[in-house]
Amino acid sequence: MVYFISDLHLGASYIADHRAHEARVTAFLDSIAGNATELYLLGDVLDYWYEYRTVVPRGYVRFFGVLARMADAGVRITWLTGNHDIWLFDYLRDEIGLEVVDAPYVVREFDGRRFILAHGDRIGTRKASFRFICHLFRNRLCQKLYSAIHPRWTVGLAHGWSSASRKSSGYVPAGIETLVEREADALALTVPGTDYVVLGHHHIAHQARLPQSGAELIVLGDWIGKDTYACWDGKTLRLESFRR
Repeated sequence: MVYFISDLHLGASYIADHRAHEARVTAFLDSIAGNATELYLLGDVLDYWYEYRTVVPRGYVRFFGVLARMADAGVRITWLTGNHDIWLFDYLRDEIGLEVVDAPYVVREFDGRRFILAHGDRIGTRKASFRFICHLFRNRLCQKLYSAIHPRWTVGLAHGWSSASRKSSGYVPAGIETLVEREADALALTVPGTDYVVLGHHHIAHQARLPQSGAELIVLGDWIGKDTYACWDGKTLRLESFRR
């Protein structure tokens, strides 16, 4: 079984009980560990993360522990960065043995079916300001300058920015499903033979057949209130909700 999950936002300042939130995620991972062959984390898994050369942020011990156990058991884990967890470098790759991918999307094939996988923030047309920020955050010089600032300042700034962004855009805009379908359809047309498009980012749990490409779209929802994920059993891609 191949599993897809996104938008956990672990550590977000607007989540009241961080321990309960992390426990719900780790319970889900424990529940799939026995039959998972691959796990794809499609971005915004952590609400904020920055790796320095010799130190990493505190927290997420139980979550990372479950990922490590799964990787040690032979589960292939791929983490596509989102707009909140851009700054994943080599720590989790080396410590856990997962693959970190920073790309607008990747193409994978499972059981003869072609999948486009993406966080979704860099799919479709985006405002110039957003494109500028994406470039700025990925610029190596800017990263080095940022790392020179003490974490006592950067961590608080990052969580404050995230919380403000969540308050200003926490609602689901009218017509978002149609917009996402249109963007996903256009992307699928650029990759011949696409059967499925799996996205995160939009915080909606949505499934649809795309009219032009014929591909099937799944938008993964989130783990702030929906606890949704997708799984591929070799024949069918399903959007499901975890209840323990």
